[in-house]
Amino acid sequence: MRKQFLLFLAILFTSLTFGQTKGVKIGYIDMEYILQNVPSYAEAKNQLELKAQKWKQEIEVRNNEITKLKDALKAERVLLTKELIAEKEEEITFQEKELLEYNQKRFGPNGDLIIQKGILVKPIQDQIFTIVQDLADSKKYDFIFDKSSDLTMLFASKRYDLSDLVIRTLTRAELKEQLTKKQLKLQQEKDAKEDAIRENPEMLERQKILDDKKLARQKLAADKKAEAEEKKKLAEEAKKKELEEKAAVLKAQNQAAADARAKAIEDKKKELDGKAAILKEQNQIAAEAKKKELEEKAAKAKLANEAAAQARAKAIEDKKKELEEKAAALKAQNQAAAEARAKAIEDKKRELEDRNKKILEEREAAKKAREEKLKEKPIN
Repeated sequence: MRKQFLLFLAILFTSLTFGQTKGVKIGYIDMEYILQNVPSYAEAKNQLELKAQKWKQEIEVRNNEITKLKDALKAERVLLTKELIAEKEEEITFQEKELLEYNQKRFGPNGDLIIQKGILVKPIQDQIFTIVQDLADSKKYDFIFDKSSDLTMLFASKRYDLSDLVIRTLTRAELKEQLTKKQLKLQQEKDAKEDAIRENPEMLERQKILDDKKLARQKLAADKKAEAEEKKKLAEEAKKKELEEKAAVLKAQNQAAADARAKAIEDKKKELDGKAAILKEQNQIAAEAKKKELEEKAAKAKLANEAAAQARAKAIEDKKKELEEKAAALKAQNQAAAEARAKAIEDKKRELEDRNKKILEEREAAKKAREEKLKEKPIN
């Protein structure tokens, strides 16, 4: 770095010496400032930062997992054998080594982040170098330095800063397709005016005076605006305070009304509870009276049922006796009829026997008579 600074001083001294006979035109750019103001670079840088954040989260997750493994081993060490302890320690060491390698792969000197940054910035740097070369050729600059490089610049006047011109050229190149011819012409005229002001010290001084007056007017307008905003703010605060006070009063009124409603509700609840208790007691008395009445009716019904049952039992018994008597009479009648039928049959039998005996006797008598008659008849 010191050698570069000495080289810069040598070039500057030579240029100033040579400038006694010929004017030396020097300019500088701020590469970091330019990159920060290029939309495409800013967008790509944000995407790269999101990717880097994701990598950091992955590293954090894996680091937490290793910490959990260490804590678990610490808690279980007394319960494990030496072989298991050695195996778990080897696993932890392996994961720590993998995490370190992953960290170096992503964020190391030759890691993905550095490579992606280089890939991201190189096309824009190439564009910037091309624009600087064109500026040097078109504006006849002898030297154009990079303020953000290792070269130390103890002082640099803003009039020699070409960074905005480079940014404008980059932006114009990006917007060229979007601008109409008229817009492009107006933009070129504006850029030419700014370049003329930058290259002409007197015009720059006049522009500075105009800018100072403009700034003064803007400051006065800003002060008036600030004063108006302050008044507006005070009025709004007063209004806000008034509204807050009204809100507080309204809140107090609402709270009082709410308390009154709550008290009324509580009183109504107590009244209803009292009525409910009285009604419950009345219902209980009525239920007990109804129960007693039902019990009495049940007792009377029971007695009536018992009397009816006894009457039915007596009637059944009387009926049974009547049926038994009828059965006995019928049995006696049947017995008498049977005996009469048996006697009639016996009499009929005797009558038949007598008749048969009489017939036999008559036959026997007839036979004897015939025999007697035969005996009395002479034999020839």
